Amino acid sequence: MPLPADLPTPLTAVDDPVLARAGVELRLKRDDLLHPTVPGNKWRKLTPNLERALAEGHTRLATFGGAYSTHLRATAAAARALGLASVGIVRGEELADRPRNPSLAAAEADGMELVFVARSAYRELVRARGHPLVQRWGRCLVLPEGGSNALAVRGTAALPAELGGLGERDVVCCAVGTGGTLAGIAAGLPPGARALGVAVLRGEGYLEQEVAALHRAAYGREFDNWRIDHGHHGGGYGRVPAALEEFAAGFEQRHGIGLERRYVAKALRAVHGLAAGGGIAPGSRVTLVVTGLPDGPAVSRS
Repeated sequence: MPLPADLPTPLTAVDDPVLARAGVELRLKRDDLLHPTVPGNKWRKLTPNLERALAEGHTRLATFGGAYSTHLRATAAAARALGLASVGIVRGEELADRPRNPSLAAAEADGMELVFVARSAYRELVRARGHPLVQRWGRCLVLPEGGSNALAVRGTAALPAELGGLGERDVVCCAVGTGGTLAGIAAGLPPGARALGVAVLRGEGYLEQEVAALHRAAYGREFDNWRIDHGHHGGGYGRVPAALEEFAAGFEQRHGIGLERRYVAKALRAVHGLAAGGGIAPGSRVTLVVTGLPDGPAVSRS
């Protein structure tokens, strides 16, 4: 294991009045505490790919992400820890001359070379995978956007085994950006339990296709124990509307747990909204996977 982690991560019960009124139990799977610089789903997705990189003798990682990509930040940190170089292809050439947000600043601090490209060129590079990048930087292991590939899916599939006895009343929930974490969780669930993904960007239909494709790539078949909610993305990728900020701040104040806004807070708000509206059945036990760290200091790390 190239990056040792603190496993299993804590499983914390949360007594929330809104969910209690709806008859829904909530637990937080604190994967944000998994590793100090490569937390949550990023460690689970990256670890098998890092093992491959080391086994094949690669000295450089190259990958893709948007302006607020936690994958870029995590890849940079992991590469630095292993003595590897890293390159991040960032969607949006207009960002090159703007002040760095916390994710991009952290990636650069860990030695990642950031390359800002136009959105149309970005899509072409993502689809092309490794060839143009190898031509520019030489031999390197190219990781897909968000780190979601067959190896990543198998890495995240180990998570449900850390949740104790899961059954028909259990729903395991996570934010969805590229689909790898949701695909892994669904594949790792025992019969009866279900997975709920919360889209953090506009991608209805497309994200479902991505998850199904990841299942085929990792396991040679599809699974029918998951769904994606598309009603809580807050207007699109990276957006944190006032109502989401108010919800997250209120949760932090009540429970003393810091929330990352662009992924985790959206998923948690979706759980509350779905439970209140009947979208999660009374009697359900929801385990929300806390996939990443807040941009600033968390209210509590316990």
